[in-house]
Amino acid sequence: MTKKRDSRGRVRDYPKEYKEYHGKPKQKEERASRNAARKKVSDWYKAHGKKLSSKKDVDHKDRNPRNNGSGNLRTMDRGANRAKSNRDRAKK
Repeated sequence: MTKKRDSRGRVRDYPKEYKEYHGKPKQKEERASRNAARKKVSDWYKAHGKKLSSKKDVDHKDRNPRNNGSGNLRTMDRGANRAKSNRDRAKK
């Protein structure tokens, strides 16, 4: 059985989700770009003698995960960033 419960207790079929959504080329590119943005910000923090908290997310101001320009990235509390994303999705 491939279905498992996530941290909220919801039943999920992760292999199916990956096949139908997360494994698509566009999603892979966007995930790689988000990871690159986190590394870029983390490296900046290290260069300035600080540490990027695991409770912070890197936010793309223009909401384009492929735009990793320095002026487009900022750190936000994880909850605030996720809430912003949820509000954006609700508008669609």
